[in-house]
Amino acid sequence: MQSLALLSRTVRCDCFCLYKYCTILSHLNPLSSHQAKYLAQIVVMGAQVIGRAFAKALRQEFAASRAAADARGRAGQQSAAASSISGMTLQEAQQVLNVSTLSPEEIQKNYEHLFKVNDKLVGGSLYLQSKVVRAKERLDEELEIKKQDQSSETRSKTQQHPET
Repeated sequence: MQSLALLSRTVRCDCFCLYKYCTILSHLNPLSSHQAKYLAQIVVMGAQVIGRAFAKALRQEFAASRAAADARGRAGQQSAAASSISGMTLQEAQQVLNVSTLSPEEIQKNYEHLFKVNDKLVGGSLYLQSKVVRAKERLDEELEIKKQDQSSETRSKTQQHPET
């Protein structure tokens, strides 16, 4: 907000200086005094419009940045904790195992295939094999988190609406 105030002051100062310059020119050449005043008014109005538009764009950018930060803060805390513990995000784990949904069967199938392909005995890479294992662990953690969430939801629903 301080930058907006500074920008506004700068625009006003520049417009005032331009207006004074045009006024001085109009006294030197009396034939174009009206033209100079109109020119100064046009420049002042243009600078004000540009200043307001810039200030509005800056406010919108601040609001969008704040909204994005709030959205990141609301992300699943358990999932974020699992990401920090395993050192791999959910998206990265899905990319490593080439899965788009959290299907246990698909995860297991891709894990077994990639683990065999990257086995050191068949010329694979221990680093890649380790990445595959970490990705499987991360996806398993996410599946466990989802199971816990579902079971807690069903428990809360049954407590709210006990069957009679």
